[in-house]
Amino acid sequence: MTPEGWRRQVDPMRHHRETHWDYKGRGIYHVTLVVEKHYPLFGQLAGDSPEDAYVELNSFGKKVLERLQDTPRIYGEKGYAVKILASQIMPDHVHIAIQALEQLPKSIGTVIRGFKSACTSLYKREYAGGCPKDGTEVYDEEGIERNIMQFSRIFTRTGTIWEQQPEHYHERILHPNSNISDMIAYIQNNPRRLAMKRTHPDLFKIQEHIIYKGLEIRVMGNRFLLNKPVKEAFHCSRTLEQKEIEVLQNQCLAKAELGTIFVCAAISQGEKQICKSIRESRLPLIIILAEGFPDEKNEHYRYFKPNGVYFEACAEGRLLLVEPSGELFERPDIAKKTEAKVGDIPHESKRWRFVAMNYIAEMLAQ
Repeated sequence: MTPEGWRRQVDPMRHHRETHWDYKGRGIYHVTLVVEKHYPLFGQLAGDSPEDAYVELNSFGKKVLERLQDTPRIYGEKGYAVKILASQIMPDHVHIAIQALEQLPKSIGTVIRGFKSACTSLYKREYAGGCPKDGTEVYDEEGIERNIMQFSRIFTRTGTIWEQQPEHYHERILHPNSNISDMIAYIQNNPRRLAMKRTHPDLFKIQEHIIYKGLEIRVMGNRFLLNKPVKEAFHCSRTLEQKEIEVLQNQCLAKAELGTIFVCAAISQGEKQICKSIRESRLPLIIILAEGFPDEKNEHYRYFKPNGVYFEACAEGRLLLVEPSGELFERPDIAKKTEAKVGDIPHESKRWRFVAMNYIAEMLAQ
């Protein structure tokens, strides 16, 4: 048993640096750059509702945007054929969808590091030290410019504006079976999602040490779904044919429309398909997580949020994400259900973990 319990520890960098991937070759990347301490260095969220939310950039944020837009030209002169497909500067981080159009002289990381370095140099040159070097007034009433100056205290200690992670930035590769329009929509919708999270903060807070039917769990989302009178668990064998999955899907949808709350680990493709159909029908759902939430001591704990497919449902109160306590997997009844012996449970076995998750889903639905 590891300190994290049954689950693998959440690694915020787990999508970074894929083995056997040619980072000099053609490809499309979604890169996220975070400001140290998540400080709102670039501006502030504005708009009267999530639907019209946008980021009001301060003077430094505007200069960062200009530098980003100029990156293809700057690196084009150095032999790097890159294109910015989409970008979004948020108050405390930057999203970039960047495409390598042909073989690069060095990895795409060279371009990203160059952009980061340029932004840090810009801040150091024009703002570090507590006053702007161009003589402009930055202490406005709302504080959108004031934040630039106040960050100087952090910058003096770190020497960079960016979060200090071992790999220095987060990145996802758009693989052939991925949808580029989804990536671009995710980037462009960031202000709206941030506004939704601020509008419904309780739905995006990890709730610790919840006891339900004798089970200890951690949850995020609409906790009251657990109190619904009719709940039912389902899981699909990987051997099911598509027609069989569709039959089960129709049955689940019919019950969900009548008020049944389904509980599922969403492991197999069939389970994912049915959960997707329930979610897209705007019906409630409880999901057992394959990978848990960040630990309370993890610096990303405060900023954790569901991924793209779950975010909307969570914001609308139609979703509850559940992480079982690691101690549950040492219980004799669960070990017996998974054909494992207590004290000798193969925690690294995916099959064992998945069977146990399905059983816990059944316990929550009882």
